Amino acid sequence: MPPQRVGALPRQQSLLLPAVINPFVQDTKLSNAAIIKCVLLGIFLVPLRAIFITLVLMVLWPVSVIVTFKLPLKGAVEPSTGWRRFLCQRVMAALGRAYFFSMGFRVVVKGKQASSHDAPILAVAPHSTFFDGIVCVVAGLPSTVSRVENLATPIFGRFLQSLQPVLVSRTDPDSRKNTINEINNRAKSGGQWPQVLIFPEGTCTNRSCLITFKQGAFIPGVPVQPVLLRYPNKLVMYFLFDCSHTLLICLHASQFLPPHIPTEEEKKSPALFASRVRETMAKALGVPVTDHTYEDCRLMISAGELTLPMEAGLVEFTKISRKLNLKWDNIRKELDGFATMASTCKGGRITIEEFASFLKLPVSPVLEDLFRLFDRNGDGTIDFREYVIGVNILCRPSNTEDVLKMAFQLFDTDEDEKVTHDEFTALLCSALGVSDVDMTKLFEAIDADGSGFITFNEFQEFAATHPEYAKLFTTYLELQRYQAIQEANPGDLELAGQPSSGEEPEESTSDKKDD
Repeated sequence: MPPQRVGALPRQQSLLLPAVINPFVQDTKLSNAAIIKCVLLGIFLVPLRAIFITLVLMVLWPVSVIVTFKLPLKGAVEPSTGWRRFLCQRVMAALGRAYFFSMGFRVVVKGKQASSHDAPILAVAPHSTFFDGIVCVVAGLPSTVSRVENLATPIFGRFLQSLQPVLVSRTDPDSRKNTINEINNRAKSGGQWPQVLIFPEGTCTNRSCLITFKQGAFIPGVPVQPVLLRYPNKLVMYFLFDCSHTLLICLHASQFLPPHIPTEEEKKSPALFASRVRETMAKALGVPVTDHTYEDCRLMISAGELTLPMEAGLVEFTKISRKLNLKWDNIRKELDGFATMASTCKGGRITIEEFASFLKLPVSPVLEDLFRLFDRNGDGTIDFREYVIGVNILCRPSNTEDVLKMAFQLFDTDEDEKVTHDEFTALLCSALGVSDVDMTKLFEAIDADGSGFITFNEFQEFAATHPEYAKLFTTYLELQRYQAIQEANPGDLELAGQPSSGEEPEESTSDKKDD
């Protein structure tokens, strides 16, 4: 009687799919009536608003020039005081409100903004559109973190300079370190500097959840005031001139939550501090949190460049990198491997047939078992996230030199340190439980020099770039060991996947990582 196959293993909850699969795409369908309404009203509103915006900018720019008169273009040394601060926080803030009102915004503010002494940093989320800049006006024009290139923007560059921003340079290798130091110095100035306003998500989302917060705002270990942004109008992501509700204005709501004063534990761990602030904000917004981050956006772009659906690149980078100890470059290389495997499939998901074709193996019960280990949600396909988890939890730990030596010895039946085509085919057919299958393509792929036989070095080099095979070898070895024990002590072992009565099945150690 053939041995029973092992059933699906229980999955660790922390590596299951997030509540929101893709927080970076906004899918809004407009009715014909809404489109017609926007077009007709836009004919009248666009010219009027353009005139009002121009008038506001004609006043705003001279004020910005006066505020920044004789100030260094880059790198503010001292905070503005006296008449400069008055013009910035009073006059320019009023002009900023007029600017957004000209675009059709009506602002509702809830809660009370803390002083720069009580909360030196404002953490704003969710970040979803360039309209979010309105929160700077609402908060009295605090300092922001901005790219140095933005200072060269006509009109707005001068306006930005008047805010004395913390500048980030992409060409300076020390920019990240300098930025953190500057935020830290301003946050601990005892209220001398204006508050620093930061969007800790670091990129735009569709507001369906809060993604991972970057740690920059939380490294100083000072009180942080969370600020929530809401756009009750669903069309704000698409139309500068909104036509719903009153047909004239777009409602924007900013809510200042009480400052979060860090505990000693949070001061020592910026990641913990950021996580707890995010949880507070998510609870107030009524949305879930996910472990996506800006690196997921980069992977989405890379997936598109590899002719995969852009969504295929989403892996929840923060969680995957932390639990599997991977950096962005490592995951990017895994994406190349996945793209090679998924090049012929549609939708960026691999079926068992495509999995077998890539491995140059026939579909067999052993291969189906390996496929099920990768297929974490049991939908019959493997996406990139499942592939990364499978390769790094199942395959790479098995891809050791000892395992490779043992596998090579199994192939090398005549112990001449060479594996011939017949030896290779015979063992693989036995391991896969199939017969009369042509393994020539796989053999030739391993036989790099075309000598007609495989050496251990060739075997090892191939395994290094194809870790998927390692799990097949270890599964075969475990099955051989299991059969040997059963023959020696029949009835002493229970079948895998069938716990004894009254016992709970243990969590699989093959995909277990500490949270």
